[in-house]
Amino acid sequence: MAQRNRSVSLKPGKSRQALTLTHPNAAGIDIGSVSHFVAVPPDRDDEPVREFASFTVDLHRLADWLEACGIDTVAMESTGVYWIALFEVLDARGFNVLLVNARHVKNVSGRKSDVLDCQWLQQLMSYGLLRGAFRPADAVCVLRSYSRQREMLLCSQARHVQHMQKALVQMNIQLSTVISDVAGATGQRILRAILAGERNGRALAELRDARIQASADEIAKSLQGNWREEHLFALKQAVALFDFYATQLVECDEVIENQLIALAVHADTPMPGKKRSRARNEPRFDLRERLFQMCGVDLTRIDGINVTTALVVMSEIGMDMTRFETVKHFTSWLGLCPGTKITGGKLLSGKTKRSANRAAQALRRAAAALRTSKSALGAYFRRMCSRMDKPKAITAAAHKLARLIYTLLTKGQEYTDQGQDYFEERYRQRVLHNLTQRAAKMGLRVVPADAVA
Repeated sequence: MAQRNRSVSLKPGKSRQALTLTHPNAAGIDIGSVSHFVAVPPDRDDEPVREFASFTVDLHRLADWLEACGIDTVAMESTGVYWIALFEVLDARGFNVLLVNARHVKNVSGRKSDVLDCQWLQQLMSYGLLRGAFRPADAVCVLRSYSRQREMLLCSQARHVQHMQKALVQMNIQLSTVISDVAGATGQRILRAILAGERNGRALAELRDARIQASADEIAKSLQGNWREEHLFALKQAVALFDFYATQLVECDEVIENQLIALAVHADTPMPGKKRSRARNEPRFDLRERLFQMCGVDLTRIDGINVTTALVVMSEIGMDMTRFETVKHFTSWLGLCPGTKITGGKLLSGKTKRSANRAAQALRRAAAALRTSKSALGAYFRRMCSRMDKPKAITAAAHKLARLIYTLLTKGQEYTDQGQDYFEERYRQRVLHNLTQRAAKMGLRVVPADAVA
């Protein structure tokens, strides 16, 4: 039987080395909601594994014990939100704290406990086998917290819009069939008039905006229903909660603007961009100018990216892109790169893994908005849709948007769209070049159709 043994050559500069202690003063912490288990090297204390409660005084006692043991590096899993308080305490005390992915620290099956988990984290960290998750600067983390709070408020407000629609349907008020959005100007005027006691459909229809395509007769007909008290009460409650969250959004926008002012490093203003109508959910201040003064480039010049998308992306990644060595590292962190599952020299799967990264989700939404764009990015997205299914095309377009953002932030250049005609011509030339090469390999030559005729 023939042997199939073969030697595998390592890349230049790569060699197999024995594991060495890269972080001899490392500790591992298993995070919990009630208590935290901490492990230090066995030679540092007679009791190298200790349990500390999650109270603030106990967190400071934990930090004191780590200092007494000579610890300078700490590894912990980012479990829920329970790690935040301990992270802030240790970071303020000068420890190098690494948040690690739970999937990278799986222990031996059947041997899991809080004590074993913290010891396993300490051992892996000592040999340098763990990599900390990306965490922006503290000032950017503050902006990120405000941005996530704003997103949560918008989601809560949207639920009460659904409650409005439900109350109207229960009264057989078919307002949503004649106007596109009951939370818009026309819808809100009509709803508040109903709550004020108006029941005449003709009078309510006169409150419509001039941009509404439906006629006054259609709107009046849709406003004929059964005005039951229990449904009117539900509508009143939904409108009141909608207004409450609107006031909370105004307050949240104020703190976001103040934080953007604190992060500003440029005094210039962006060049005039495309005229876009202000979305209803956009902040009421000039968010585009504030973001430009923060990062030095105008991300909204990239087609598909509006000010809210730019805010989400910048609040998640910050201005310092040096933490990502290359653009490939950046897109990999976003979860927009194909997977590499290889065995036996064969690629088993290149499927992109699911990611909860908020910046990636925002870029996916921006990519989906390119379907009707007349830009080069829009042409690229439609080309991808013709070659693959819609979700894959959205991922590919989001990947291209991420590469553009990385380039703009690292080089400080302004983005200039070449247009869809430029993209189509480049694609044509690329296809023609490939056909010419394939024909040359077969001893043939590509001739233009008009030359044959």
